[in-house]
Amino acid sequence: MVIKTDLCHYTEYRIYPGHGQKSVAKDGKVSFFITAKADSLFHQRIKPVKLRWTQAWRRMNKKGKTDENTKKKSRKAQKFQKAIVGMSLDDLKKKKAMKPELRQAKELAAKEAKARVATKKPAAAGKAAAPKGKPQQAMKAPKGGAAPAPQKFKGKK
Repeated sequence: MVIKTDLCHYTEYRIYPGHGQKSVAKDGKVSFFITAKADSLFHQRIKPVKLRWTQAWRRMNKKGKTDENTKKKSRKAQKFQKAIVGMSLDDLKKKKAMKPELRQAKELAAKEAKARVATKKPAAAGKAAAPKGKPQQAMKAPKGGAAPAPQKFKGKK
């Protein structure tokens, strides 16, 4: 057996048959209230959202119904590969696919080549680094003709 219930216009509680009171406004709008208190508050134009015991307040403040379906599911961060400066994405993938032993052998060969180049450079640079001509002066006056800053006097005058 199904019982026909209405909702209170103010509190949104269920009103069973034989309870509540109807109120008709001048424009013909019918409001159905569960109690005289709800009727009085409605006609005083007090918002139901501001009263903690109304369903409107509970809805605004997320009380009561805790459906797990309504909660947002957090997305998992997807892995994404980007090219690095000096290496394209294809090069990176090839390097990842290589066996670790081969990769280590290539890296060692590259390091040795760099070391050979580094040992050759300092010897060549050492010869060219010797200065030719006049030795530079130790103290130069600043540009713009500004006088050197006066030194603080230490001791008695």
